Amino acid sequence: MNKIKYLSIAILVLLGCYGSANAQTPNDAIMMEGKQACVLFEYNYGTFYKYWEGSDLRENQTIATVYRNTVMPMAAIGIVDRLNFYIGVPYIKTKSSDPNGGQFAGAKGFQDLTVALKYQILNRESESGTFSLLAGVGFSTPISNYLPDYMPYSLGLGAPELSYRAIAQYEMKNGIYFRGGAAYLWRGYAKAEREYYYNDGSYYTPWMDVPNAITADFSLGTWLLEKALRVELNYLGSKSTSGDDIRAYNAPQPTNDIEIDRIGIFAHYYFPNIKGLGVAAYHNQVINGKNTARIRTTGIGVTYFFNYLKNKSQ
Repeated sequence: MNKIKYLSIAILVLLGCYGSANAQTPNDAIMMEGKQACVLFEYNYGTFYKYWEGSDLRENQTIATVYRNTVMPMAAIGIVDRLNFYIGVPYIKTKSSDPNGGQFAGAKGFQDLTVALKYQILNRESESGTFSLLAGVGFSTPISNYLPDYMPYSLGLGAPELSYRAIAQYEMKNGIYFRGGAAYLWRGYAKAEREYYYNDGSYYTPWMDVPNAITADFSLGTWLLEKALRVELNYLGSKSTSGDDIRAYNAPQPTNDIEIDRIGIFAHYYFPNIKGLGVAAYHNQVINGKNTARIRTTGIGVTYFFNYLKNKSQ
């Protein structure tokens, strides 16, 4: 029974774009112009040894350190000057350093396809700086038959997700900017490989009701080297609107009530002599949570901007 208990590790909230290199994503205030596109190819590496069972911080004494490797291709396309479209799908591989004598194998495969739209409502410039207001909507759904109820090795929550997002940013003339965002994530059902589960009551069905969530994020950043380098510090908070705690002597499941507080640092460099090419890097650390892993993630990515259509005058 103790071996089962120490497997009780909640998965980090899926965000498709939350783990990405923040290089022109649905979460920032950067907009592609019309007929312009940006492609991102990212790799990130996450590890954790401790997790929160409810609000209690525990150690993975049975499976030790859990590793999560992600390869993420994504594209941002400027449909018109104020409207951008995004598409991406991550490939994930999970394992642990001590899989309980070989009884627990990791998982690998494509996770969820994510598509999103972001619209710039306002972009007002004054003598002191520029204020931007944006809104977005996104949708993601699993594209492979992974097991959502195989935590902490599961590739994702296994449920469709519809997100509604608002973003506000103020950038001063000296390049320093402040950004804040909030989102509501509606989630559907995930199918488990069992006909019964407990979620503050007995449910005789394989379909698990995944809780919705509310997120908030804040960033303080600046542009340097004549706008060739962007550096920022950021915070992400996420809270489920319902759900249950991981029960003692039981494993986590998609119905859990997950809370996350995460801090991070991010940098994006644009090569002045190579038009359109950039590199990005970041490091994130979950510092507090509930029914989730105390995971740290480091990522690197390559970005490339280009015009996919030219005006007749060009």
